[in-house]
Amino acid sequence: MDTIFAHRGASFEAPENTIPAFQLALQQGCKAIELDVHLTIDQEIVVCHDDHIDRTTDGTGLIKEQTLNALKQRDAGSWFSSEYKGTRIPTLAEILALIDKDVLLNIEIKNIPYFHKGIEQKLVSLLERYGFEDNIIISSFDHQALKTVQNIKPSLKKGVLLKNYLISPWEYIQRCDLDAYSIHPLYTFIDQAFVQDCHQAGLKIYPYTVDDRKTYQHFETLGVDGIFTNIPSRFMG
Repeated sequence: MDTIFAHRGASFEAPENTIPAFQLALQQGCKAIELDVHLTIDQEIVVCHDDHIDRTTDGTGLIKEQTLNALKQRDAGSWFSSEYKGTRIPTLAEILALIDKDVLLNIEIKNIPYFHKGIEQKLVSLLERYGFEDNIIISSFDHQALKTVQNIKPSLKKGVLLKNYLISPWEYIQRCDLDAYSIHPLYTFIDQAFVQDCHQAGLKIYPYTVDDRKTYQHFETLGVDGIFTNIPSRFMG
């Protein structure tokens, strides 16, 4: 298996989608990182999974209704452990400054159920500014957002996220005229035929989220290209 994505960083051992979680994953030797992005009310791209900050900070409210300055006042580490008290929600720019360009970075646009108008252009511009254009996958459950990214910068790799067990999703992708690089399905419905059909369609397959070794070994046998995991250290080396 080629690629082990640290899902929201080493999120089993540090607060998810924070600099400590990404630093820990890198220290563990991880060469692929996954993170989630939203747009603040003042048009800054920040890294967080949920639409709101209630679960992972000491604050409340939707990200899209708050300024970056307001979000930066919130503690994004104490919920996980007192060791991480004072950890802040990072901007994507801070993460791009942290990660070397030899690390494969999967950026998920969190665009459902709330939509961040214009996030695709801002994301592409930020990647260009930091020189992150080759070792990047842009993924989303919002496939229209992926199409928008494709229209803005066709060379960027796109990953199609799937939660539902669709019939022949590779055909759906082709019909949408989406030049996808990979498909990121929920791990529970992956079998040999699914893997073979994805590969035949020219798509890499990265299931989410795999944390146990038995499932990992099964997917190795099936020939998946990689996995998303909250515990990358379990599968490194």
